Amino acid sequence: MSICFIYFSIFLFFSLMFFMLSLMQIYLDYSMIIEINLLSLSSSSIIMTLILDWMSLLFMSFVLFISSMVVFYSEEYMEGDLNLSRFIMLVSMFVLSMMLMIISPNLISILLGWDGLGLVSYCLVIYYQNIKSYNAGMLTALTNRIGDVMLLLSIAWMLNYGSWNYIYYIEFMKIDYSMQLISLMIVLAAFTKSAQIPFSSWLPAAMAAPTPVSSLVHSSTLVTAGVYLLIRFHHCFSSEVIYIGLLISCLTMFMAGLGANYEFDLKKIIALSTLSQLGLMMSILFLGDYLLAFYHLLTHALFKALLFLCAGNIIHNLNNCQDIRYMGNLINLMPLTCTYFNISNLSLCGLPFLSGFYSKDLIVEFMSMNMLNIFIYFIFYLSIGLTVCYSFRLTYYSLLGNFNFLSINMVNEKSFLMLKGMGGLIILVVIGGSMLNWFMFMPYFICLSFFMKMLTLICIILGVLLGLEFSKFSLSYKNKSLNFYMMSTFFSSMWYMPQISTLGVNYYPLSWGKLYYFMIDLGWLEFLGSQNIYNKLMLSSNLTQMFYKNNLKLYLILLVLWIIIILFSMF
Repeated sequence: MSICFIYFSIFLFFSLMFFMLSLMQIYLDYSMIIEINLLSLSSSSIIMTLILDWMSLLFMSFVLFISSMVVFYSEEYMEGDLNLSRFIMLVSMFVLSMMLMIISPNLISILLGWDGLGLVSYCLVIYYQNIKSYNAGMLTALTNRIGDVMLLLSIAWMLNYGSWNYIYYIEFMKIDYSMQLISLMIVLAAFTKSAQIPFSSWLPAAMAAPTPVSSLVHSSTLVTAGVYLLIRFHHCFSSEVIYIGLLISCLTMFMAGLGANYEFDLKKIIALSTLSQLGLMMSILFLGDYLLAFYHLLTHALFKALLFLCAGNIIHNLNNCQDIRYMGNLINLMPLTCTYFNISNLSLCGLPFLSGFYSKDLIVEFMSMNMLNIFIYFIFYLSIGLTVCYSFRLTYYSLLGNFNFLSINMVNEKSFLMLKGMGGLIILVVIGGSMLNWFMFMPYFICLSFFMKMLTLICIILGVLLGLEFSKFSLSYKNKSLNFYMMSTFFSSMWYMPQISTLGVNYYPLSWGKLYYFMIDLGWLEFLGSQNIYNKLMLSSNLTQMFYKNNLKLYLILLVLWIIIILFSMF
């Protein structure tokens, strides 16, 4: 029995168990807080606290279910890897870190899970051990360190209040001015983990990891940790934090949707799509509905995991080619994978009665019922159009266009284990949204005018038309974006964010350092500074030394000279 199958069975068993427990807790409407006394020392107790409510149990169930499918899928995807057991161990450590973060009502234990996610994600991103992976891993790790520092600062600030169990202070944080500092730091920490502006550049870079890892990271673990943390802290945001958070999350959603339309790397398009959806979750969270954000978090986890697994299968069969311009006509070569891919893509767009529709449509209608300014409305509806646009562009490029890969190829669909792994997810992608809707919500009452109700549909149709225009199939076709080269560069490079976070951090300081070294350190400073002072000191010390060594002779000579001068002055 392989290690993949063992871990798959364990994860699936615990997933089903947690799901049943969460249903029971929703039905009975109660939560459990478990306190484990780790150490008692002269009236001081170190207690590990765990919170098991319906939200944490349901999220853990989803994380474990997706992890089980990913581990099952990895057996065939990582077939040639000599260190498969090490890879599976890393994935399971990743999942355990996420578990620890989910069930912690305490900032210290959250930090343990949070740091565990950061460390293991670094190990997974650099798994293929090439220069690109190392750079991406370093960017991921260092960006996430900012969030860790914010958590450490909030832990230090909570020393003022007697306990690190933030769950006791949630209501107090809203009214106490000094406690709002903690909520601000938590928001900053969540922004680094969920890759909001200005920390967005690490998310597409993390695509250097193996595809099963990307599937796990971008659906339910690393990037959703920030959103989940904010869902837990949702009560304690001041109005200033809410307005700034709403603006930043909307801009992130818009920026990622725009960038995905210019991208040709299959995995990066899906990564930017994740970034766009994270912006959507954050924005609805700052608008005041944390349950809706959690609902979209779960439905998004399902179809995004499946999207990545399908992309991994396509890349695996195309001999590691990730450029979508080579991938036309796959519907005839890989029909089942393309079916799964299309269903999850349509779920992402919000096609009625797939899982994405229930959460996404509700989010947009909830937003439309709020009293907001025209900017937020505009960004929201434009981002919906852009989501459909890049999804259909991807669909046309990969399924319907010309097959531009090698003339002699072996593209087929004989990867049965991979297809089984994807098949486990497809059922939930279709029915998951409806199922969660019945579990989690009382029915919402949405009251909108006919035009506002139709606005989402209009944006979707415009997005489809624009996506069709973007996807001209032949390689020789002159891309329309080349007519606006500077603007295209700006939009496709995520508004120059990678340049700021990589070149801005290392290239410019190093080049300035080199200039300083040659111009100042080896130039003027060398001439006027150390060497010149040394030469002057040597000269004066030699002169004084000459006086000290020859004092008697010198005095006699000086006396003679002095007498001669006097004599001359007399005549």
